[in-house]
Amino acid sequence: MVIQEETKRTEEKEEAGYRSPTWSILRALENINKAKRLEGEAIMSAPPSFHSAGRGDLKFWGEDDRPTMVVWESLSKSEQEQRSKKMSKSKDWVVWCRSRKEDEVQRPFEAHGKKIFSNRSKQTKAKAGEKWIRNEAKGSQCAG
Repeated sequence: MVIQEETKRTEEKEEAGYRSPTWSILRALENINKAKRLEGEAIMSAPPSFHSAGRGDLKFWGEDDRPTMVVWESLSKSEQEQRSKKMSKSKDWVVWCRSRKEDEVQRPFEAHGKKIFSNRSKQTKAKAGEKWIRNEAKGSQCAG
């Protein structure tokens, strides 16, 4: 039953334009950031290299290990709210997300982290990936 629900959810996300990052990208981010937990994606698309994985209240495997790698767009709005509350209380996380357009509202994690990578070009307006990490200095605004 879980696989059917996850498959349906994945199909709906993809119909809306979402594309999962490749396992290569997730493994690279896992290694660079020494992440132990993947938050997001679907049970079928989460790389087994993480010690634990899940999305919201759904645990795919393992315990709630940290540091955490969050795939932001794969989370529902309620899962994003839940994750935002956890991220505001810790500093051992990294977020993989699409670039925010200048006229879009700041996302919650942006107030607690700093941008360390963006592949958005000034020449193109294509949606691109960004990576955010928890900022050590409390109250600091994200670079943008």
